[in-house]
Amino acid sequence: MSPVFDKVWASVDLSMPLADVAPFAARAERLGFDGIAVADAIHDGPMTAAAVVTATSRVAVRTSGLVAFARSPYTTAIAAWDLQALSGGRFELGLGPLVRPVVVDRYSMPWTAPAPRMREYVEALRAIFDCWQHGTPLHYEGEHYRFTRMQDYMKPPRLAHPAPRTVIAGIGPHMTAVAGELADAINTHPTNSDPRFLRELTLPNLARGAARRDRDPSEVAIIVNAMCATGRDAETVARSRESARGLLAILYSTREYMHSLDLYGWREVGERLRRMIREGRWSELAPEITDEMLDVFVPTGTYEELPAVLHERYGGLAREIGLPVGPPDDDAALERLVAECRG
Repeated sequence: MSPVFDKVWASVDLSMPLADVAPFAARAERLGFDGIAVADAIHDGPMTAAAVVTATSRVAVRTSGLVAFARSPYTTAIAAWDLQALSGGRFELGLGPLVRPVVVDRYSMPWTAPAPRMREYVEALRAIFDCWQHGTPLHYEGEHYRFTRMQDYMKPPRLAHPAPRTVIAGIGPHMTAVAGELADAINTHPTNSDPRFLRELTLPNLARGAARRDRDPSEVAIIVNAMCATGRDAETVARSRESARGLLAILYSTREYMHSLDLYGWREVGERLRRMIREGRWSELAPEITDEMLDVFVPTGTYEELPAVLHERYGGLAREIGLPVGPPDDDAALERLVAECRG
């Protein structure tokens, strides 16, 4: 039985040169993907999203964790509005808090408790959007953000489509609850996308947040961003699985990503990885991620096997899924994979 997802997403690799983004996006659209997600890391998220928009005509385009706290909500609102207009209503605004050291030391921005701040961020965005689309006087005042000035001559033209869908990247209980309150969807992190985590932690926290606003939690779509190990044959899958082992070893050294380790009683692995990185022992990290851990965290199978694997893991849990995009020689198999995942 093939899994049925409302949307199947491709992701632009965060290190992909901007010149290569448009050809990649056009290829992903030809392969049948429903959406393309772009990172906000090495390259600017909105700029990368614009490259995807102009190279495509059908797919949704989403920022995957735009670094919210490095930007004013107003700056984000302008970019999102322009992208929604440019795309003809295909843009989705994905927001992420990142972690304190990155926000403070890389972006040189202040850090406060992220969940209350994200709540205000989304509320402020909605107030700005409502002002632009419906002429509602702009007046939002919170602890972190205040917007009370909007001259008519500075308003962008009304959209011919609704304001962009809001997606929050969430792991911990508080941010997940904020997604339940305010978001249209939650984007999971590769370190926290296994079915048990979704069932025992994500869903209850989404429901807790939704109850604050008297929402039905099923209104919040779950976008699974698992680290799939896949390919055309067993040898390729094995290489992909080892690549996932190395990346997870780096990611799980970050305490904010250790919630799944806590759930399975593997916290000491994360703390050990953290110590090893402080000691500069990068080459020794990967073996700390055991085969048992990979079985839990990494959906694994060839292109032909993966749909059944994903159905077993996420059937009834998630409505949207991200898939890796292999090399162009695999396009025929990738096209079948996308079609089977959609059902």
